[in-house]
Amino acid sequence: MFPSLPGLPVWRRPAGTPTLGFIDGQVDLLVVGGGYQGLSAAYHAARLGLKVQVIEARGLGEGASGVNGGQVIPGLKHDPESLRQLLGEEAGQRLADFSAGTADSVFDLIRTEGLDVEHQRNGWILAAHTESALQAAVRRNRQWRMRGADVRLLNEAEIALLIGAQGYRGGWLDRRAGAVNPLALIFELARLATRSGAGLLLNEAVTDLQRRGSLWVASTDSGRTLLAKKVLVATNAYSGALIPGLAESLVWLHSFQIATAPLPSTLLDQVLPGGQPVSDSRRILVYYRRSPDGRLIVGGRGPMREPRSKEDWAHLERAMLRLFPALRDVAVTHRWFGRVAITPDYLPHLHEPAPGLLMVAGCQGRGIGLMTALGPNLAAYAASGDARVLPLPVTPLRPIPFHRFRRIGVAAHVAWYRLLDSLER
Repeated sequence: MFPSLPGLPVWRRPAGTPTLGFIDGQVDLLVVGGGYQGLSAAYHAARLGLKVQVIEARGLGEGASGVNGGQVIPGLKHDPESLRQLLGEEAGQRLADFSAGTADSVFDLIRTEGLDVEHQRNGWILAAHTESALQAAVRRNRQWRMRGADVRLLNEAEIALLIGAQGYRGGWLDRRAGAVNPLALIFELARLATRSGAGLLLNEAVTDLQRRGSLWVASTDSGRTLLAKKVLVATNAYSGALIPGLAESLVWLHSFQIATAPLPSTLLDQVLPGGQPVSDSRRILVYYRRSPDGRLIVGGRGPMREPRSKEDWAHLERAMLRLFPALRDVAVTHRWFGRVAITPDYLPHLHEPAPGLLMVAGCQGRGIGLMTALGPNLAAYAASGDARVLPLPVTPLRPIPFHRFRRIGVAAHVAWYRLLDSLER
């Protein structure tokens, strides 16, 4: 039987550890959830002089923040023109401007604070496996080049040279992007937050939130209580019943990953010789990168249930060999999985269902950059109450109709899309 979260990722933990602590009495901001969003907001709020407490139900990095693929991608699933159509000219432009700089936020923080996080910033490739996918890349390239972004199209020969895999019609290179050790980043964000004065409590769940006058009263499963002027619920794919309707507004999926043994030197020039992380354009996303110690890491969607055996990762091994047949004799040494959340419109959603109760959910594969970059904005809003500092519009919390049946529908769609992908060459 394979273990449940966090699984067996290959990521190194940094040497430094955050200081744990609980602030008795009253705080300015309670953060529920210790992922990128929660810890970034806590760090920036503490720097603004707010008294901040973070409470995380698990250990650091045991959710999606520690078991993801480490790709740091700016932008969103929707391109700038689509954002303006969906949200209106002003709100769409504001979100497009913000999303353009999300990778900058991560890499600038690593550099300015000297964080112990392995990283590289030589771009990210969206690989187009069909002509229609290539035309979508052409449209994306046009929109971002008009905004001055450092991006370009790749033809069939160029993408084969950079990736080492055959069969792609072309692709799109976004040089603003890169990759990090995601587990190291979450530990270093926690260290920054606690060093700045935030309290951090791990392996303890907030089980109840009640409004009492102008304050929020939080209770935990260990019997603690805390008063807070404002609360940020940063639980995303791990949202439960704490906020009615939040979990039901999201579709969660399992992201499965495998890692090989370190590649022999004879294969390093054949497997991702350009060093960029890659996302495939297939309906069922496949993404891959080289790790700092020279392994190939491949990720993609897995079963809706928790894994039962190695066979639940077999589809990723098949994808790996389809892309890189030379790896047939290279062992797969690590297998792990985590939960991610998407929204029906593929946009991040910001809600404030009651005064002083804030939440952002829905990463759509952009979580590291998006949620880390949101930290300063959420902190500024907690300090000032001025919604103009928020790059996202505040929207009502709307549960998805028939949400209890969503897993069945998603599983059916995944199976159907995987069949369609297998028929396309």
